[in-house]
Amino acid sequence: MRHFIKNTYLHFMKKILTSLIFILQFGFVLQAQNDSDQDLKVGLVLSGGGAKGLAHIGVLKAIEDAGLRIDYIGGTSMGAIIGAMYASGYSSHDLDSIFKSVDFQKLIQDEVPRSAKTFYEKNNSERYALTLPFDNFKIAIPTAISKGQNVYNLYSQLLFHVRDVDNFEKLPIPFFCIATDIEKGEPVILDRGYLPQAIAASGALPSVFEPVAIDDKLLIDGGVVNNFPIDEVKAKGMDVIIGVDVQDELSDRESLKAANEILLQISNYRTALSMKEKIKKTDVYIKPDITDFNVLSFDQGGKIFKKGYYAAIEHSSVLDSLALLQKKHPEKSKLRPYAKDTISLSRIQIKGYDRYSRAYIRGKLRFKMEEPITFEKFNEGISNLSATNNFKAIQYELKHNEASGREDLMMRVEESPTDLFLRLGVHYDDLYKSAVLVNLTQKHLLFDDDVVSLDFVLGDRIRYNFEYYLDKGFYWSFGIKSRFNSFLKPIDFNFVRERAGSEDAGVRQVDVELDDLTNQIYLQSVFREEFSFGAGLEHKYLQIESETISGQDSNNAVFDNSNYFSTYGFLKFDSFDDKYFPSRGIYFDGDFHLYFSSPDDFTGLFDEFSIAKAKLGFAMPVTKTVSFNAFSEGGFKIGNTALNSFDFILGGYGNNLINNFIPFLGYDFLSFGADSFVKGLAIVDWEFVRKNHLNFSANFANVDDRLFDTGEWFSKPEYTGYAIGYGLETFLGPIEAKYTWSPERGKGLWLFNVGFWF
Repeated sequence: MRHFIKNTYLHFMKKILTSLIFILQFGFVLQAQNDSDQDLKVGLVLSGGGAKGLAHIGVLKAIEDAGLRIDYIGGTSMGAIIGAMYASGYSSHDLDSIFKSVDFQKLIQDEVPRSAKTFYEKNNSERYALTLPFDNFKIAIPTAISKGQNVYNLYSQLLFHVRDVDNFEKLPIPFFCIATDIEKGEPVILDRGYLPQAIAASGALPSVFEPVAIDDKLLIDGGVVNNFPIDEVKAKGMDVIIGVDVQDELSDRESLKAANEILLQISNYRTALSMKEKIKKTDVYIKPDITDFNVLSFDQGGKIFKKGYYAAIEHSSVLDSLALLQKKHPEKSKLRPYAKDTISLSRIQIKGYDRYSRAYIRGKLRFKMEEPITFEKFNEGISNLSATNNFKAIQYELKHNEASGREDLMMRVEESPTDLFLRLGVHYDDLYKSAVLVNLTQKHLLFDDDVVSLDFVLGDRIRYNFEYYLDKGFYWSFGIKSRFNSFLKPIDFNFVRERAGSEDAGVRQVDVELDDLTNQIYLQSVFREEFSFGAGLEHKYLQIESETISGQDSNNAVFDNSNYFSTYGFLKFDSFDDKYFPSRGIYFDGDFHLYFSSPDDFTGLFDEFSIAKAKLGFAMPVTKTVSFNAFSEGGFKIGNTALNSFDFILGGYGNNLINNFIPFLGYDFLSFGADSFVKGLAIVDWEFVRKNHLNFSANFANVDDRLFDTGEWFSKPEYTGYAIGYGLETFLGPIEAKYTWSPERGKGLWLFNVGFWF
């Protein structure tokens, strides 16, 4: 006890002594202030350091506890980001809450919510495992991992309340930040302009974020040339400088064991050497102990915050003394930090586009004028335009329009020079077996907004998919598609005999080969932002035959070998957050085909008829890791034709199945069917480890000819099936294994899938 009292007394006396020394040290400043009636001005310097810069927030907390007023802030990189937000009116508590809620991995990777993408972008991201851009037939290596679009959107949202402050000295706390002119290797002081853009440039870490263009200068992270701008803060007339240093020091030989560590050491030479003199100029030098963290340790932000706070507390006596020397106490900002969640746009100005039309850009943004837009929707629109990969940079400013009371969106885009892409994918399932996908995509082939894409599938069966699309956004877009699909599948002979009228061949199974060539020309548009609808004309060549049983002249049995012509319409809506493992969102897909002609009519059964089908589903989270999905779908034929080539055939598991093939768990592919059906599906999915899923599924169906005429569709399900499965999300796509069974069949089977479906 005596030892504790002694230590406490010594610590207390040490703080008092330090305070007295500090007051004496700055006594001349105090005397000068008394003579001129001026106040003590304190400047704050915040260095860069990536995630380690979160220690700045802890230091700011200690400064607030001391009641110390900050009169000027100068920062670089992460120091600029935190400094700008503090200068705009956020407290240390606000900053701590904000950075705890941010998913930095999604920010850095420019991850765009699936629900925000158009159907074309969704298809691209869920079809190909690897994309290689080409420039003049050479692989174009990107200049950075991220375009920094999500980061820019976040800055713009958080600093919305100071959107009209273009002179940073007029912020609640005057501020500037440092960036680097990448062409000249010189520091650039950013103290005017659009604040989100300025800090985006100051924090544009080379190879991680794309450079930022401001006033004809291409800027990157200011830490390259000046990571501790103390001289620039002193020049603002500050009496005392507090400096917070979260930079890496030079490592010893024991730590330099990898190439990246050596390169980092080399890049730190200039900064580390200059700090020797800068520390001497710093009146209160705070160096948190953050050696256990690196520039990407954002997931340990809480620990880094505490390190910064404890480091500043060691200087609490000095901070308290400085506060005593100030005549004016800190004032709360008159500018309220971002509080509302919607904005309204009065006009949109777009500059920098050449090969893409204004209609195309507006269509991707999906903004409605003079109507409230949530910041979430606003950010999704900007990110969706970025996700097209047609623009290297998208910068914008939101400025208040006094006349309308709304916001003007001033946008400048920089188009990507890359027009040619090679895309690759792999897949395996129990219907198509193994396959490799090679895709070639060319943009601007005939017009500014067009794209042509050719998928060529090599595997057990050769397939292709060609598409030309002229994208006009909200206006009517034009498309041409051509697809050849083929598979060979052993199916139950009784089912073949029932559908095709074959005689008993004394076999249990027959190999049925299907070849489908489909050509479409269509118009498509969107409404209410997320619905896609369209109409078109279709030609289909369909050949169905079997080598197992014989037809006429002892040749293969041919069930159909005809051309069909139809007109069709469709309506789609998809807000699922994931195609394969959705946890929230709504899905709808409706399709109507009117088959009006079959010139060759191989079966002799053709008569004009229609096929209508629809699928509706929703996904909702039950807990943080458990989600529930429910789907209902159905379809029916309209007309008196006896042709059954377009009947609904159920069985198996999968996505993107052609024509009217419908997955149904508990049964193998192509197990049963008729000209109408109704089906329900329920799934409980548990993501027990990130990207690892266990799920249980149950589906039920009634299938029969003229099902909706008889009313049997609403009766007890005739077919039931269940499955328990495991799924793993990979860059190749989902890897899935399902054990399925049906009480009617009395036995189970395994179904497997590897990679994105195509």
